[in-house]
Amino acid sequence: MADQTQPWAERTVEVPPQAGVGVPPQRDGFRRGVAPVGQTRSPRTEPFPVIEQEPTGTGWPGEPAPRRPLSWRMAQWRRGGEWSTAAGLFAFVCWGIWALSGQGDLSGPLLVLVLSLLVAVGLFALSRFVGRVVLERQFGRVRRSARGAHLATAVFLVGLGVAWLQQTEWVVSAWNWISSN
Repeated sequence: MADQTQPWAERTVEVPPQAGVGVPPQRDGFRRGVAPVGQTRSPRTEPFPVIEQEPTGTGWPGEPAPRRPLSWRMAQWRRGGEWSTAAGLFAFVCWGIWALSGQGDLSGPLLVLVLSLLVAVGLFALSRFVGRVVLERQFGRVRRSARGAHLATAVFLVGLGVAWLQQTEWVVSAWNWISSN
């Protein structure tokens, strides 16, 4: 606390009001505690101009679909190939068991294997062709894989492998022995 013995400690200094200092001047129409409600203001930004879309030749009704490159078609053929690969390996193993159990010349069984694989390739091509005619041309649907054709080929190859195993005498006798017990 200030020492009361000093003469200036008890005196209050009067400061005259100065212009421009203190409460700032208010805008016109300002009333404390009342906000203007419901008045629309002009937008601060302008909307983007509308530009008509130019036809590019893709996606328009009546326009032909664009031709896809060969690399896209080859990548499409590979999707689902695991089915054909697994079934082809199964058929090859079954062919090997059938060919080696014959204990003769392998030129005949080798010709059977090559012809069977050619039939499987033909079945794959036929499945793709039927899918193209039915799905793409009749229904207008885009095929994104070859899973159906690979699955049809796999069913054929597994059936072929089972048929080769059924022609092997010791496999049939082993199957009969297991199934009878």
